[in-house]
Amino acid sequence: MEIRKLKLGEEPPMDLLLLADPSASIVLGYLQRGECYLAEMNGHLAAAYVILPTRPETIELVNIAVAEDQQGKGIGKQLILHAIEQAKALGFSTMEVGTGNSSIGQLALYQKCGFRIVSVDRDFFIRHYAEDIVENGIACRDMIRLAQDL
Repeated sequence: MEIRKLKLGEEPPMDLLLLADPSASIVLGYLQRGECYLAEMNGHLAAAYVILPTRPETIELVNIAVAEDQQGKGIGKQLILHAIEQAKALGFSTMEVGTGNSSIGQLALYQKCGFRIVSVDRDFFIRHYAEDIVENGIACRDMIRLAQDL
């Protein structure tokens, strides 16, 4: 698998990024301010992530998406570890990530990669998304915030 930065003028993989965040306007907003990385396997796009500086010395992993036919192969973990290395190389000392209370698999994955829960933004998804989100039979209401020192 090759992971590379989205090239200047290259269209971002919106279909893929919308798997992780259903709001096109929110995705476009952080794409303008952040850096998008693509993971390709045998010349085909398999996954993507976006990192965004949020405060001095802090960067956030705001989107990580793996193509549905590539899920369950460890690609998400590889992308998270790549994002951590990129953040370190850029001189950041903290990486944050947020995910829904209903995103059970993602919560486990982030903790396996060294992130710790630091806060809960109650009703985040109610305030910022027009349509209800349901995952794993659970209403997605709250943003679980995680972080790790780099």
